[in-house]
Amino acid sequence: MLSAYVFPYLFFLLKILTIVVAIALMIIVIAAVASREKEKTKGKLIIKNLNKKYLDFKQSIQENLSGKKAKKLLKKEKKEKIKKEKNAQDKKRLFVLNFCGDVRASDVHALSESINAVLLAADFQKDQVLLQLESPGGMVHAYGLAAMQLQRLRDAHIHLTIAVDKVAASGGYMMACVANKIIAAPFAIMGSIGVIAQLPNFNRFLKSKSIDFEQIKAGQYKRTLSVFGENTKEGREKVQEEVNETQVLFKEFIHTHRPQIDLEKTATGEHWFAKKAIELNLVDELMLSDDFILKACDEYDIYSVEYKLKKGFMQKFGLGVENTLAEWMR
Repeated sequence: MLSAYVFPYLFFLLKILTIVVAIALMIIVIAAVASREKEKTKGKLIIKNLNKKYLDFKQSIQENLSGKKAKKLLKKEKKEKIKKEKNAQDKKRLFVLNFCGDVRASDVHALSESINAVLLAADFQKDQVLLQLESPGGMVHAYGLAAMQLQRLRDAHIHLTIAVDKVAASGGYMMACVANKIIAAPFAIMGSIGVIAQLPNFNRFLKSKSIDFEQIKAGQYKRTLSVFGENTKEGREKVQEEVNETQVLFKEFIHTHRPQIDLEKTATGEHWFAKKAIELNLVDELMLSDDFILKACDEYDIYSVEYKLKKGFMQKFGLGVENTLAEWMR
Protein backbone atom coordinates (compact mmCIF):
# COMPACT_ATOMS: atom_id res chain seq x y z
CA MET A 1 0.00 0.00 0.00
CA LEU A 2 2.82 2.35 0.90
CA SER A 3 4.45 1.92 -2.50
CA ALA A 4 1.23 3.06 -4.16
CA TYR A 5 1.81 6.51 -2.64
CA VAL A 6 5.64 6.62 -2.51
CA PHE A 7 6.43 5.83 -6.16
CA PRO A 8 4.05 8.40 -7.68
CA TYR A 9 5.42 10.97 -5.23
CA LEU A 10 9.04 10.14 -6.16
CA PHE A 11 8.13 10.29 -9.84
CA PHE A 12 6.54 13.72 -9.27
CA LEU A 13 9.68 14.94 -7.46
CA LEU A 14 11.84 13.66 -10.30
CA LYS A 15 9.82 15.62 -12.85
CA ILE A 16 10.04 18.77 -10.73
CA LEU A 17 13.80 18.30 -10.35
CA THR A 18 14.20 17.83 -14.11
CA ILE A 19 12.31 21.05 -14.81
CA VAL A 20 14.34 22.97 -12.21
CA VAL A 21 17.64 21.68 -13.65
CA ALA A 22 16.56 22.56 -17.21
CA ILE A 23 15.61 26.10 -16.16
CA ALA A 24 18.87 26.48 -14.23
CA LEU A 25 20.88 25.39 -17.30
CA MET A 26 19.03 27.89 -19.48
CA ILE A 27 19.73 30.70 -17.01
CA ILE A 28 23.42 29.75 -16.85
CA VAL A 29 23.77 29.71 -20.65
CA ILE A 30 21.94 33.04 -21.03
CA ALA A 31 24.05 34.62 -18.29
CA ALA A 32 27.24 33.34 -19.90
CA VAL A 33 26.29 34.70 -23.33
CA ALA A 34 25.23 38.04 -21.82
CA SER A 35 28.51 38.36 -19.95
CA ARG A 36 30.63 37.57 -23.01
CA GLU A 37 30.82 41.20 -24.12
CA LYS A 38 31.96 42.24 -20.64
CA GLU A 39 34.55 39.48 -20.57
CA LYS A 40 36.04 40.75 -23.81
CA THR A 41 37.71 43.60 -21.98
CA LYS A 42 39.62 41.18 -19.73
CA GLY A 43 42.56 39.64 -21.51
CA LYS A 44 46.30 39.29 -21.64
CA LEU A 45 48.78 39.64 -24.50
CA ILE A 46 51.15 36.66 -24.63
CA ILE A 47 54.33 36.97 -26.72
CA LYS A 48 56.77 34.08 -27.19
CA ASN A 49 60.09 33.95 -29.03
CA LEU A 50 59.85 30.93 -31.34
CA ASN A 51 63.53 31.07 -32.40
CA LYS A 52 64.52 30.13 -28.86
CA LYS A 53 61.96 27.34 -28.79
CA TYR A 54 63.31 25.72 -31.98
CA LEU A 55 66.92 26.32 -30.95
CA ASP A 56 66.21 24.45 -27.71
CA PHE A 57 64.66 21.60 -29.74
CA LYS A 58 67.71 21.43 -31.97
CA GLN A 59 70.18 21.51 -29.07
CA SER A 60 68.25 18.86 -27.13
CA ILE A 61 68.32 16.44 -30.06
CA GLN A 62 71.98 17.09 -30.90
CA GLU A 63 73.04 16.72 -27.26
CA ASN A 64 71.35 13.34 -27.03
CA LEU A 65 73.08 12.17 -30.19
CA SER A 66 76.55 13.55 -29.35
CA GLY A 67 79.34 12.83 -26.89
CA LYS A 68 80.32 14.96 -23.88
CA LYS A 69 82.86 17.12 -25.77
CA ALA A 70 80.35 17.77 -28.55
CA LYS A 71 77.74 18.78 -25.96
CA LYS A 72 80.07 21.44 -24.55
CA LEU A 73 80.73 22.81 -28.03
CA LEU A 74 76.98 22.90 -28.77
CA LYS A 75 76.27 24.84 -25.58
CA LYS A 76 79.02 27.30 -26.46
CA GLU A 77 77.65 27.71 -30.00
CA LYS A 78 74.15 28.30 -28.63
CA LYS A 79 75.36 31.05 -26.28
CA GLU A 80 77.26 32.74 -29.11
CA LYS A 81 74.23 32.52 -31.40
CA ILE A 82 71.92 34.05 -28.79
CA LYS A 83 74.47 36.82 -28.17
CA LYS A 84 74.70 37.59 -31.89
CA GLU A 85 70.93 37.71 -32.21
CA LYS A 86 70.66 40.16 -29.32
CA ASN A 87 73.23 42.43 -30.98
CA ALA A 88 71.55 42.22 -34.39
CA GLN A 89 69.39 45.32 -34.28
CA ASP A 90 68.41 45.23 -37.95
CA LYS A 91 67.07 41.66 -38.04
CA LYS A 92 63.62 41.31 -39.53
CA ARG A 93 60.71 40.06 -37.43
CA LEU A 94 57.93 37.65 -38.25
CA PHE A 95 54.82 37.91 -36.07
CA VAL A 96 52.76 34.71 -35.92
CA LEU A 97 49.03 35.09 -35.19
CA ASN A 98 46.28 32.48 -34.91
CA PHE A 99 42.59 32.45 -35.76
CA CYS A 100 40.37 29.45 -35.10
CA GLY A 101 36.88 30.34 -36.31
CA ASP A 102 33.45 29.13 -35.29
CA VAL A 103 30.09 30.07 -36.82
CA ARG A 104 30.07 33.47 -35.09
CA ALA A 105 33.81 34.16 -35.60
CA SER A 106 34.07 34.54 -31.82
CA ASP A 107 37.87 34.82 -32.02
CA VAL A 108 37.68 38.14 -33.88
CA HIS A 109 38.14 40.27 -30.73
CA ALA A 110 41.33 38.43 -29.78
CA LEU A 111 42.51 38.77 -33.39
CA SER A 112 41.91 42.52 -33.39
CA GLU A 113 43.90 42.96 -30.16
CA SER A 114 46.79 40.91 -31.57
CA ILE A 115 46.75 43.05 -34.71
CA ASN A 116 46.74 46.20 -32.56
CA ALA A 117 49.91 44.96 -30.86
CA VAL A 118 51.60 44.19 -34.19
CA LEU A 119 50.67 47.56 -35.70
CA LEU A 120 52.16 49.35 -32.68
CA ALA A 121 55.46 47.42 -32.89
CA ALA A 122 56.07 46.43 -36.52
CA ASP A 123 58.34 48.09 -39.04
CA PHE A 124 56.38 47.89 -42.28
CA GLN A 125 59.60 48.08 -44.34
CA LYS A 126 60.97 44.76 -43.08
CA ASP A 127 58.58 42.95 -40.70
CA GLN A 128 55.97 40.43 -41.80
CA VAL A 129 52.93 38.64 -40.36
CA LEU A 130 51.92 34.99 -40.64
CA LEU A 131 48.33 34.12 -39.72
CA GLN A 132 47.59 30.46 -39.05
CA LEU A 133 43.94 30.26 -40.09
CA GLU A 134 41.38 27.54 -39.50
CA SER A 135 37.70 28.17 -40.19
CA PRO A 136 34.78 26.57 -42.06
CA GLY A 137 33.03 29.97 -42.19
CA GLY A 138 29.82 31.26 -40.63
CA MET A 139 27.91 34.51 -40.26
CA VAL A 140 28.54 37.04 -43.02
CA HIS A 141 28.82 40.13 -40.82
CA ALA A 142 31.14 38.38 -38.35
CA TYR A 143 33.56 37.15 -41.01
CA GLY A 144 33.33 40.46 -42.83
CA LEU A 145 34.65 42.09 -39.66
CA ALA A 146 37.42 39.48 -39.30
CA ALA A 147 38.50 40.07 -42.91
CA MET A 148 38.62 43.83 -42.37
CA GLN A 149 40.79 43.35 -39.29
CA LEU A 150 43.32 41.66 -41.59
CA GLN A 151 42.90 44.46 -44.10
CA ARG A 152 44.39 46.80 -41.46
CA LEU A 153 47.71 44.98 -41.88
CA ARG A 154 47.57 45.38 -45.65
CA ASP A 155 46.68 49.06 -45.29
CA ALA A 156 49.77 49.49 -43.09
CA HIS A 157 51.86 47.88 -45.89
CA ILE A 158 52.81 44.91 -43.70
CA HIS A 159 53.27 41.75 -45.76
CA LEU A 160 50.66 39.18 -44.71
CA THR A 161 50.95 35.45 -45.35
CA ILE A 162 48.01 33.24 -44.41
CA ALA A 163 48.63 29.55 -43.77
CA VAL A 164 45.81 27.02 -43.89
CA ASP A 165 46.63 23.59 -42.52
CA LYS A 166 43.06 22.25 -42.30
CA VAL A 167 40.25 24.44 -43.66
CA ALA A 168 39.49 27.96 -44.89
CA ALA A 169 36.06 27.82 -46.47
CA SER A 170 33.30 30.36 -47.06
CA GLY A 171 33.92 33.14 -44.51
CA GLY A 172 37.26 31.50 -43.75
CA TYR A 173 38.29 31.95 -47.38
CA MET A 174 36.98 35.52 -47.28
CA MET A 175 39.62 36.12 -44.60
CA ALA A 176 42.33 34.20 -46.47
CA CYS A 177 41.96 36.15 -49.71
CA VAL A 178 43.05 39.38 -47.96
CA ALA A 179 46.62 38.00 -47.69
CA ASN A 180 49.53 38.90 -49.94
CA LYS A 181 50.17 35.16 -50.13
CA ILE A 182 48.13 32.06 -49.26
CA ILE A 183 49.90 28.81 -48.40
CA ALA A 184 48.07 25.60 -47.57
CA ALA A 185 48.60 21.95 -46.72
CA PRO A 186 47.84 19.69 -49.72
CA PHE A 187 44.67 18.29 -48.14
CA ALA A 188 43.42 21.53 -46.61
CA ILE A 189 39.86 22.41 -47.68
CA MET A 190 39.58 25.69 -49.61
CA GLY A 191 36.84 27.65 -51.35
CA SER A 192 33.12 27.29 -50.72
CA ILE A 193 32.51 30.73 -52.21
CA GLY A 194 28.78 30.77 -51.71
CA VAL A 195 25.99 31.85 -49.36
CA ILE A 196 23.30 29.77 -47.65
CA ALA A 197 20.29 30.56 -45.47
CA GLN A 198 18.29 27.78 -43.84
CA LEU A 199 15.94 27.22 -40.93
CA PRO A 200 13.37 24.60 -39.87
CA ASN A 201 9.65 25.32 -39.99
CA PHE A 202 7.23 23.78 -37.47
CA ASN A 203 4.04 25.41 -38.76
CA ARG A 204 2.40 22.19 -40.01
CA PHE A 205 3.23 20.43 -36.74
CA LEU A 206 1.64 23.25 -34.72
CA LYS A 207 -1.47 23.15 -36.90
CA SER A 208 -1.76 19.39 -36.43
CA LYS A 209 -1.80 19.99 -32.66
CA SER A 210 -4.31 22.87 -32.97
CA ILE A 211 -1.69 25.38 -31.74
CA ASP A 212 -1.92 28.93 -33.05
CA PHE A 213 1.15 31.10 -33.64
CA GLU A 214 0.68 34.86 -33.59
CA GLN A 215 3.20 37.32 -35.02
CA ILE A 216 2.72 41.07 -35.19
CA LYS A 217 5.14 43.16 -37.23
CA ALA A 218 5.56 46.61 -38.72
CA GLY A 219 7.36 46.81 -42.04
CA GLN A 220 6.70 44.57 -45.03
CA TYR A 221 9.94 42.61 -44.69
CA LYS A 222 10.54 42.85 -40.96
CA ARG A 223 10.15 39.06 -40.88
CA THR A 224 10.46 37.08 -44.12
CA LEU A 225 10.84 33.40 -43.16
CA SER A 226 9.64 32.10 -39.81
CA VAL A 227 10.34 29.04 -37.69
CA PHE A 228 6.77 28.75 -36.37
CA GLY A 229 4.65 30.83 -38.76
CA GLU A 230 3.44 29.92 -42.23
CA ASN A 231 6.04 30.94 -44.82
CA THR A 232 4.89 32.68 -47.98
CA LYS A 233 6.15 32.74 -51.55
CA GLU A 234 6.85 36.46 -51.15
CA GLY A 235 8.95 35.80 -48.04
CA ARG A 236 10.97 33.08 -49.78
CA GLU A 237 11.60 35.32 -52.79
CA LYS A 238 12.81 38.14 -50.53
CA VAL A 239 15.26 35.84 -48.71
CA GLN A 240 16.51 34.51 -52.07
CA GLU A 241 17.05 38.12 -53.19
CA GLU A 242 19.07 38.85 -50.04
CA VAL A 243 21.14 35.68 -50.46
CA ASN A 244 21.88 36.61 -54.10
CA GLU A 245 22.88 40.13 -53.07
CA THR A 246 25.24 38.75 -50.42
CA GLN A 247 26.81 36.41 -52.97
CA VAL A 248 27.47 39.37 -55.29
CA LEU A 249 29.22 41.24 -52.46
CA PHE A 250 31.23 38.12 -51.60
CA LYS A 251 32.38 37.73 -55.22
CA GLU A 252 33.28 41.42 -55.47
CA PHE A 253 35.37 41.12 -52.30
CA ILE A 254 37.21 38.06 -53.67
CA HIS A 255 37.80 39.77 -57.03
CA THR A 256 39.23 42.89 -55.34
CA HIS A 257 41.81 40.89 -53.40
CA ARG A 258 42.51 38.03 -55.82
CA PRO A 259 41.62 39.18 -59.34
CA GLN A 260 43.46 36.13 -60.76
CA ILE A 261 40.59 33.87 -59.65
CA ASP A 262 38.03 32.88 -62.29
CA LEU A 263 34.83 33.39 -60.30
CA GLU A 264 32.71 31.72 -62.97
CA LYS A 265 34.48 28.46 -62.07
CA THR A 266 34.97 28.94 -58.33
CA ALA A 267 32.00 30.95 -56.98
CA THR A 268 29.71 27.93 -57.12
CA GLY A 269 29.72 27.05 -53.44
CA GLU A 270 32.08 24.11 -54.11
CA HIS A 271 35.20 23.44 -52.09
CA TRP A 272 38.46 21.77 -53.11
CA PHE A 273 41.53 20.28 -51.52
CA ALA A 274 44.44 22.71 -51.74
CA LYS A 275 46.23 20.43 -54.22
CA LYS A 276 43.42 21.21 -56.69
CA ALA A 277 42.71 24.72 -55.39
CA ILE A 278 46.21 25.84 -56.41
CA GLU A 279 45.25 25.20 -60.04
CA LEU A 280 42.25 27.51 -59.55
CA ASN A 281 44.46 30.26 -58.02
CA LEU A 282 42.73 29.94 -54.67
CA VAL A 283 46.13 29.04 -53.16
CA ASP A 284 49.63 30.30 -54.04
CA GLU A 285 51.83 27.54 -52.63
CA LEU A 286 51.49 24.11 -51.01
CA MET A 287 53.27 24.30 -47.66
CA LEU A 288 52.59 23.57 -44.00
CA SER A 289 52.69 26.50 -41.58
CA ASP A 290 55.35 24.62 -39.56
CA ASP A 291 57.66 24.46 -42.59
CA PHE A 292 57.11 28.16 -43.30
CA ILE A 293 58.15 29.05 -39.73
CA LEU A 294 61.18 26.74 -39.72
CA LYS A 295 62.43 28.20 -43.03
CA ALA A 296 62.06 31.72 -41.61
CA CYS A 297 64.10 31.00 -38.46
CA ASP A 298 67.49 32.03 -39.88
CA GLU A 299 66.23 35.22 -41.50
CA TYR A 300 63.69 36.45 -38.94
CA ASP A 301 63.20 36.92 -35.24
CA ILE A 302 59.92 35.05 -34.88
CA TYR A 303 57.36 35.93 -32.24
CA SER A 304 53.98 34.32 -31.62
CA VAL A 305 51.45 36.96 -30.59
CA GLU A 306 48.29 35.83 -28.84
CA TYR A 307 45.66 37.82 -26.99
CA LYS A 308 44.12 35.43 -24.49
CA LEU A 309 40.71 36.28 -23.08
CA LYS A 310 40.10 35.50 -19.44
CA LYS A 311 36.89 33.52 -19.07
CA GLY A 312 35.04 33.07 -15.84
CA PHE A 313 33.40 29.83 -14.76
CA MET A 314 29.96 30.88 -16.01
CA GLN A 315 31.28 31.76 -19.44
CA LYS A 316 33.30 28.54 -19.75
CA PHE A 317 30.29 26.46 -18.71
CA GLY A 318 27.92 28.30 -21.03
CA LEU A 319 30.34 28.03 -23.96
CA GLY A 320 30.75 24.31 -23.29
CA VAL A 321 26.99 23.75 -23.33
CA GLU A 322 26.65 25.91 -26.44
CA ASN A 323 29.36 23.98 -28.31
CA THR A 324 27.86 20.65 -27.25
CA LEU A 325 24.45 21.68 -28.58
CA ALA A 326 26.03 22.94 -31.82
CA GLU A 327 27.80 19.59 -32.33
CA TRP A 328 24.59 17.69 -31.57
CA MET A 329 22.59 19.74 -34.07
CA ARG A 330 25.23 19.61 -36.80
